[in-house]
Amino acid sequence: MVVQAGQGTSPISAIATPQKSFVPPPISTLEQTGLSALWLQDLILKIMYFQGYSAGFKIAEEVALPFTGIVDQILEILKREKLIEVRSSQMGLGEGSYVYAITGAGINRAREALDRSQYAGPAPVPLSVYNESILKQGRGRIQVTNRLMRQVLSHLVINEQTFGQLGPAVNSGTSIFLYGPPGNGKTSVARAVGNLVQAQTMYIPFAIYVDGQVIKLFDNVNHQIIKDEDSTSNGTGSVRTGQRRDPRWIRIRRPFIVTGGELTMSGLDLVFDTTNKYYEAPFQVKANGGILLIDDFGRQLVRPRDLLNRWIVPLENRIDFMSLHTGRKIEVPFDVLVIFSTNLPPKDLVDEAFLRRLRHKIEISDPSYEDYRELFRRVAAHKGVIYSDEGLAYLLQEHYIKRNRPLRASHPRDICDQIIDISRYMDVEPTLSKDLIDRSALSYFVEL
Repeated sequence: MVVQAGQGTSPISAIATPQKSFVPPPISTLEQTGLSALWLQDLILKIMYFQGYSAGFKIAEEVALPFTGIVDQILEILKREKLIEVRSSQMGLGEGSYVYAITGAGINRAREALDRSQYAGPAPVPLSVYNESILKQGRGRIQVTNRLMRQVLSHLVINEQTFGQLGPAVNSGTSIFLYGPPGNGKTSVARAVGNLVQAQTMYIPFAIYVDGQVIKLFDNVNHQIIKDEDSTSNGTGSVRTGQRRDPRWIRIRRPFIVTGGELTMSGLDLVFDTTNKYYEAPFQVKANGGILLIDDFGRQLVRPRDLLNRWIVPLENRIDFMSLHTGRKIEVPFDVLVIFSTNLPPKDLVDEAFLRRLRHKIEISDPSYEDYRELFRRVAAHKGVIYSDEGLAYLLQEHYIKRNRPLRASHPRDICDQIIDISRYMDVEPTLSKDLIDRSALSYFVEL
């Protein structure tokens, strides 16, 4: 019935503790990377091609691999083949302090490698290793209880029926279909659930390796980095000393990714960059281990049925299939809580067969008068508007009941903003006076 934010944020930090079900084990040999020496040689040459020269430790930082046992071995091979050379060194600091420069032969080989792929960043991890990590970390999700949900959603005004549906839906970890009129807080509910999930952390690699191809996974827009407490980080996620995990991985908050009207069918498959010649992971892969919110569902450029058909196999089997431009199909775990949020009538979007595949359907309807009052009281207190029951009764009678206008959970916030704007102009106190209410309603409401 009612779902819309009051004010503030939920106190999650004290609620959920990170699950340490998976930590990437440290690596110390070339074999443990799962990558060929030749591929890593090309990666280092591409980095040096762009930089010209670099210290050994800096190269190890760029490729996110330990210097000792792996990068030093690759540099030795490149030096032996006269693709790089030592320009200078500092006594007593070891080979990691040597400054290496790329030679003419190295430049030619780097250009050949760049013709195949322009990727020059942290070394990727094999697809099989990534898949295994997602399955392990999926078992570490938090299980919510009634008490925990009340804490997380305490900043929202939610009726008991809706509240009772949300907890089991979150625990399912599969799919939720939120529907109802606009302005009642569907997105606020989804974000509150996202805050709960983001109280936990997980590990993801910077990139994934498949048949010589690189899929870039880490996204600094959608992934929030959390520094390891038990390792020495260099800022890129690579660990130099006291290494306790594979530095090709980075610790993040479990993802909460939002996409709306811009979502297309191609955005749900691997996106091949024809210029840089590597892949960008699609939304649902970046959201693995967390939540993907499809906001304003039904307003995308593609037909809703086509979009929904794309989700049938992943939602049922928890596995997604994607295609490389070579034609090969790859299999990736689908450990995502997908939340569809729409203002449109469900009958205009989906058929009964697809609704059956969506585990939880929750209607977010208009608030009751009592819930509306509580919302108004909270918002007014937060924004500094002097609240009174008499003023609210006047607003409801004159601008809702007489005009047969539905209540919306977003109205208290917007009307209070109008009152503040008008009171500042008139140089009066922001109160629920009849004059300010009438002026605010005149500016805010539009008859459709």
